[in-house]
Amino acid sequence: MSSTLEHLMTGFGVALAPFNLMLAALGGFIGTIVGMLPGLGPINGVAILMPLAFALNLPPESALILLVAVYLGCEYGGRISSILLNVPGDAAAIMTAVDGYPMARKGLGGVALSISAVSSFVGSMVAITGLVIAAPLLASWALAFGPAEYFALMVFAFACLTGLMGDQPAKAGLAAVLGLSLATVGIDANSGVYRFTFDSIHLADGIQFVAVVVGVFSLSEILLLVEQVVAGNALITQTGRNLFNVKELLLTRWTMLRSAVVGFFVGILPGAGATIASAMTYSMEKRLNDAEGTFGKGDIRGVAAPEAANNASAAGSFVPMLTLGVPGSGTTAVMVGALALYNITPGPALFEQRPTLVWGLIASMFIGNFMLLAMNLPLIKLFTRILAVPNWALVPGIVAVSAVGVYAIHATTFDLMLMTALGVIGYVLRKLDMPMAPLILGFVLGELIEQNLRRALSMTNGDWAILFESGISRGFWVGTAVMLMVPLAVRWYLGRRQALQSSSLPRESASRA
Repeated sequence: MSSTLEHLMTGFGVALAPFNLMLAALGGFIGTIVGMLPGLGPINGVAILMPLAFALNLPPESALILLVAVYLGCEYGGRISSILLNVPGDAAAIMTAVDGYPMARKGLGGVALSISAVSSFVGSMVAITGLVIAAPLLASWALAFGPAEYFALMVFAFACLTGLMGDQPAKAGLAAVLGLSLATVGIDANSGVYRFTFDSIHLADGIQFVAVVVGVFSLSEILLLVEQVVAGNALITQTGRNLFNVKELLLTRWTMLRSAVVGFFVGILPGAGATIASAMTYSMEKRLNDAEGTFGKGDIRGVAAPEAANNASAAGSFVPMLTLGVPGSGTTAVMVGALALYNITPGPALFEQRPTLVWGLIASMFIGNFMLLAMNLPLIKLFTRILAVPNWALVPGIVAVSAVGVYAIHATTFDLMLMTALGVIGYVLRKLDMPMAPLILGFVLGELIEQNLRRALSMTNGDWAILFESGISRGFWVGTAVMLMVPLAVRWYLGRRQALQSSSLPRESASRA
């Protein structure tokens, strides 16, 4: 432990150099802005700056500090557009919109932004501390996950989605199936067969995530806004506080800590990612705390849980990258590419061969996290001014930002038309009270669940027993059964108790008479 602290102090010596501090602040600011913009997200933010850092001949320590600050900044920024506009900046911020946007509609946008910033800070700090203490041990545990274990994990994540279904499980289940169906479009990665492309080359690579998320969230929201204006309904205006109070902080403190720990462990699983972490923790908190049915209607714990989890997952994804050379997320995969530009191979020997690089990176994550908190809290008043922008300026602005994010992927008008069509479909579905979060999560998880199932079956020539062989898989299957059966059992118990109470009331009335 003493050697770990010595290495960490060496890392702080690197990270606190004035030039590296400037890079961390610059990266955090750029990341926050990029995270706010729908469709860009941390992968694109880091990918855009990676060649720039290399072209400027930055030392590898400084280049990684800049890229990590952008990554963390994106995770902070994604919540802003989710809460204020119901347009998630990236997939990990989808769950934040479920309760964040209703809070903004109640005039509590500032409270949602401030508690989400603190939750992001707590999640990151817990995960970075875990990275320092137990990285080698946890990386060994992550190695035990094969395709069968990942498939079981994905099924468990789907079971957790039942917690999002509220009082309309059929509609939410249908939305998840729609998301899964959209994920099947494109070339089959195993056989090379075109699936549901209708002979269009634009669908050969599948439907872009950005087009789906912008269409069903952003454009459908715009159509609802226009409908409100036409109908003369009152629109959202920012009122009240910009910061949370002590009572709200105490209410969310355990939610933050629980979600941070879960998010960290999910983050160290290569490929699991922040999206799964935020969905799982939101479901967990809904089951634990939604006795009054406030989740989905602006519960502050519904904002704190996904934000703590997705930031913890982002930091946790560095564990397999640094210790095994296996990227824990798409963004860390880009960073592995950045290391390759410097002829550095991440892996178990990296801690021995380049201690200043590794520990400088970890120390910069501590410093960058404080910078981002200090940067985000004072700017909340500025962010919430978005709600004061009149709709004649706000709606075209959202459309323009959304269109740029979608067009930037392939530079084709087809993606814009697809986004528009999905927006109209999303509008119709929302008018039918169908939740959009299960649709998006079904779309994101669909590709992962299919890939891991087919890999697992390929390893055993189609023997399904591999899905139940390991202890980890069996643990997830048991968890899945519990997640599916417990709500049904509770609902049956409550219904039976209510029926007994209602049947006993007439007898009591009769006996009194």
